[in-house]
Amino acid sequence: MKEHIRTLLEEALPLVDVDSDFLFSELDSLGVTTILMILSKEYDITLEIEDATPKNLKSLDAIVALVNRKLAEK
Repeated sequence: MKEHIRTLLEEALPLVDVDSDFLFSELDSLGVTTILMILSKEYDITLEIEDATPKNLKSLDAIVALVNRKLAEK
């Protein structure tokens, strides 16, 4: 899953280092929205703006954990 999410994000956000430990700090509001939309569509989960926290989007591992939590809630 991690590699698939990395590929999705690299294609959508080519200027962002998705392997950064400070990924959230590299994102603007459009980047955050893009991530939420891509993951919502790809994994058929509901991601709200409340999910767009620095903790949830801190790194690729944090994003994978967020997706796994949302999948478990389905």
